[in-house]
Amino acid sequence: MSLQDKYREVTNLAENLGIANLQVREQDNVLYIDGIANSAADKDKLWDAYNKIDPEYRSADVVMNIEVIEKVSREYTVENGDSLSKIGKTYGVSWQDIYEANKDIIKNPDLIEVGWKLKIPTV
Repeated sequence: MSLQDKYREVTNLAENLGIANLQVREQDNVLYIDGIANSAADKDKLWDAYNKIDPEYRSADVVMNIEVIEKVSREYTVENGDSLSKIGKTYGVSWQDIYEANKDIIKNPDLIEVGWKLKIPTV
């Protein structure tokens, strides 16, 4: 069994998490997994998946080099007369990006309420 087969669960998870610049290669009986995660939580999920396969990390047959680059967001409090488009124009982001970052609060992007604290993602 190849190392890529052995650790398929880890590499599939990396793909599902949207790890950017994902590179998986096998060299000298070591599987190298490189990429960029959007959060430390995603990186931890990959290590948890690896830990299920090799609980005590004894195999020493994987090198995971996952960098974390979290998208920093600012907070904005909705004021009277605001719309997602107006807020987006002020911060240089699309209304869709604001909506995606705040789906836990916003059910309908055409209806936002004064006083809501919205996360404004950086681009």
